[in-house]
Amino acid sequence: MEIEDIRRVLIVGAGTMGRQIGLQCAIHSYDVILYDIAPDKLEAAKTQIKSYADRFVSFGLLTQEQVDATMNRITMTKDPKEAATEADLLSESVPENPRLKGKVFAQFNELCPPHTIFTTNTSDLIPSMFAQNTGRPAQFAALHFHMYVWDTKLVDIMPHPGTSKETVELLKAFAKRIGQIAIVLEKENYGYVFNAMLTSLNRAALTLVVNGVASFEDVDRAWMLATKMTIGPFGSLDLVGLDSCWHIADYWGKRLGDRQLGSIADFLKKEYVDKGWLGMKSERGFYTYPNPAYQQPEFLTIE
Repeated sequence: MEIEDIRRVLIVGAGTMGRQIGLQCAIHSYDVILYDIAPDKLEAAKTQIKSYADRFVSFGLLTQEQVDATMNRITMTKDPKEAATEADLLSESVPENPRLKGKVFAQFNELCPPHTIFTTNTSDLIPSMFAQNTGRPAQFAALHFHMYVWDTKLVDIMPHPGTSKETVELLKAFAKRIGQIAIVLEKENYGYVFNAMLTSLNRAALTLVVNGVASFEDVDRAWMLATKMTIGPFGSLDLVGLDSCWHIADYWGKRLGDRQLGSIADFLKKEYVDKGWLGMKSERGFYTYPNPAYQQPEFLTIE
């Protein structure tokens, strides 16, 4: 395949990242089909994508005419066969569970055309964990985006040992076409580049809170004051989604027999996930939204 052969992008998983990746592709003139098994997730995706697009107009980044054309290029479906038809590139953003991802890839291998390139947006797993499930390992690699896709403009391309050089080059060209700066990893690495560093920070921050050393607000204050950053670890966790954070901590805690990660997973599930407090997307996590405390002037001022 050549870059010109990619015309239709299939997004599997209509969560936060799937919505952003789909919108970014549609803005850059690709036809996008967003698939999810849950009708309510698709309805929420439609609303949020429209909200994102409206902000582009209000900020003067796109005209209303451009936004209308973008929205017309996005189709949503809960029918996997309809989703797979004529897909040239598949981007997967389902929960961080290797068995689930493997099952999804195997399903779409049966439904997608032979030429379709498969990619995963996994945050903390590696593509070789489910490459064989794709049925097309040479046409498969991680293509990992960062929030917000249009602001960070950073995408990681992580091939596994069986990924063809042609696939890597095609993904580099695709990333450029949708306004992203691609980092190509020389070898598989859990967490890519930025996430590998961020994961260590998040673990340290959560450990301080779970072990009763400091409140999450004070952990964020310490980070923000010392680094001059506008957001701390817990604000960032809210942005990612606490359900995703829990999945990651739970999976690695069990796989590695790591008691501290297990305690972090239990804390996230009991205190936040089970209550539906998933972060920014549910308007409540460690902070409440749309006006979280860490964005207020008094958060970092002397009383």
